[in-house]
Amino acid sequence: MTAPKRSHGRVAVRPSLQPRDLMGGPPPLAQAWVAQIITLFPAAFPGVLGESLTGRALKDGKWRLETVNLRDFGVGKHRNVDDTPAGGGAGMVLRPDVLGAAIDAARAGVSPARPLIYLSPRGRRFDQPMARALAQSDGVTLLCGRFEGVDERVLDHYGIMEVSLGDFVMTGGEIAAQAMIDATVRLLPGVLGNEDSAVEESFSDGLLEHPQYTRPAQWQGRDIPDILTSGDHGKVDAWRQDMSKAITKARRPDLWAAWCKRHGVQE
Repeated sequence: MTAPKRSHGRVAVRPSLQPRDLMGGPPPLAQAWVAQIITLFPAAFPGVLGESLTGRALKDGKWRLETVNLRDFGVGKHRNVDDTPAGGGAGMVLRPDVLGAAIDAARAGVSPARPLIYLSPRGRRFDQPMARALAQSDGVTLLCGRFEGVDERVLDHYGIMEVSLGDFVMTGGEIAAQAMIDATVRLLPGVLGNEDSAVEESFSDGLLEHPQYTRPAQWQGRDIPDILTSGDHGKVDAWRQDMSKAITKARRPDLWAAWCKRHGVQE
């Protein structure tokens, strides 16, 4: 048994076959949204999730973070979690018996409706609609892969959804998991100080966000657009909408085409 590891102040990570809460403080609120992480590196959490709005919401019990240490379910003297790929090839693959035991422990007593997701570069791309859908559930279980990935039989047996952050490969799923949790938690009730922020930002209506400005009124010879200081809220809203459309059309023609189709607008 290894000694407990501590990080991020009151955060404690202890060897256990059960999921672990990662932050102390007030008890979680009733029906608090739960993020479960199955990982070889539980000490990576909460990471940046323990800061700013997500960290404050975590301390206030508006959501809960649990980790399941995959190493606890390893086999043999050295708690091995991986083995060589069938058919040969480079790298190692996470074993199905180890993964299955970890998933069963994490999902014990959990609603079958709670999404079970494997962070994978071959999965469906994560986006704002998916974040909103996750925020409306009671939580999510995220499986962080390592090495060459996981035994395909695990994905098939549990019906695991594969999700990707984009068309690139990382060394593991932990950073991707933190990004997904951050995008989801900020949509939970009471997390954002101004609920309108989630409505006006990029992707809220399928468009990229309009430009933002603040004081001073002039900087490096550049002025805040006059319309934003005019006091005419109707004109301000129209300007912001026009800018969102122009930026989306120029930078993300795929999003612009989808928005036009949805709203019956000619591109």
